Amino acid sequence: MVTAGDFRNGMTIQMDGSIWQVIEFQHVKPGKGSPFVRTKLKNIINGGVVENSYNPTAKFDLAHIDKSEYQYLYADDDFYHFMNTENYEQIQLTKETVGDSLKFVKENEMVKLLSHNGDVFAIEPPLFVELVITESEPGVKGNTATGATKPAIVETGAKVMVPLFVEQGEKIKIDTRTGEYLSRA
Repeated sequence: MVTAGDFRNGMTIQMDGSIWQVIEFQHVKPGKGSPFVRTKLKNIINGGVVENSYNPTAKFDLAHIDKSEYQYLYADDDFYHFMNTENYEQIQLTKETVGDSLKFVKENEMVKLLSHNGDVFAIEPPLFVELVITESEPGVKGNTATGATKPAIVETGAKVMVPLFVEQGEKIKIDTRTGEYLSRA
């Protein structure tokens, strides 16, 4: 059990039959009236965000989230397949569960599977990946005065905006959280 007065960013709680993660919190002590805690909570299953205020003594159950390292093996028609590299146990997840979290992840890369009570609800790819550009139009000199970009397709099939000087066949570094080009690899 944890009280609203003990909230911290990233903490996960159970409330109304769902699992919520504290994104932001603020202790408010108005001049008149009793203090309260203003929060922004994210439902970790469906991604919905709500803003609520609670009495600092309101109690909530802590939710334990397991993060496990798995190797992404391959995708077939309906499922994505993963393997635990410690005990070689394999699991498969539906395309709805995975969503677009693997758009920058190649086969045989390591990812983290987030689960609650054994149910996987999200996949955390590595923060940065290095991928080869498979399709890109050549940049035209004199096209711009400052940092222009062009679309490029990387080896996983994802589309990334890259600077004009980056050519097809080059390896680039990408931030998987934002999908932005960082540098040549």
